[in-house]
Amino acid sequence: MVQGTLFDLQTRVGPSPAWDGPGVRRVPLRDGAWIDLRPGWLSGAEELFNALLPAVPWRAERRVMYDAVVDVPRLTRFYGGGEDLPHRAIAECRDALSAHCRAELGEEFVSVGMCLYRDGRDSVAWHGDRVGRSRTEDTMVAILSLGATRPLMLRPRGGGRSLSLPLGAGDLVVMGGSCQRTWEHCIPKTRRTMEPRISVQFRPEGVR
Repeated sequence: MVQGTLFDLQTRVGPSPAWDGPGVRRVPLRDGAWIDLRPGWLSGAEELFNALLPAVPWRAERRVMYDAVVDVPRLTRFYGGGEDLPHRAIAECRDALSAHCRAELGEEFVSVGMCLYRDGRDSVAWHGDRVGRSRTEDTMVAILSLGATRPLMLRPRGGGRSLSLPLGAGDLVVMGGSCQRTWEHCIPKTRRTMEPRISVQFRPEGVR
């Protein structure tokens, strides 16, 4: 746990109270999917990034690919419901998201996943969060971006024109409706020199 709290800093870290306005937009996708974009949702994003980078016990994972075992090209940490989070600000963000989305989602965000993209070589392949209830049910997954700007790509499952969302520090995207079942998303590799980025994912119970 990080000693103290970023809420005690002169620059307050926390969700912006303003959800509505010109900076917020819902993008309808096909097949009942949609995304909500909220640029600059988190104030003090740089301070939170600098606190999480050393505080999270990042894990290097390996997976089977074809006939070889390879390194997963990013570091991760998953916090299930009831686990202590590495910073109070993350709990505040989760609670603010639950309060805002509860009427439409029908439940609260519970788990918190984190990915550390150390440079442009780190990435995540095309996928949908389809472990658990999200394989058959509509749900929401919210992603808070901290650190360097990286594009979140989305495309219809089975192929189709992709959509690129450049997510910067403090930006929030919520993927809702059938998005996890009918669309895929990824963070592509890049040859450009990139600073680290942390992705914080908020999910309801039983959704991975």
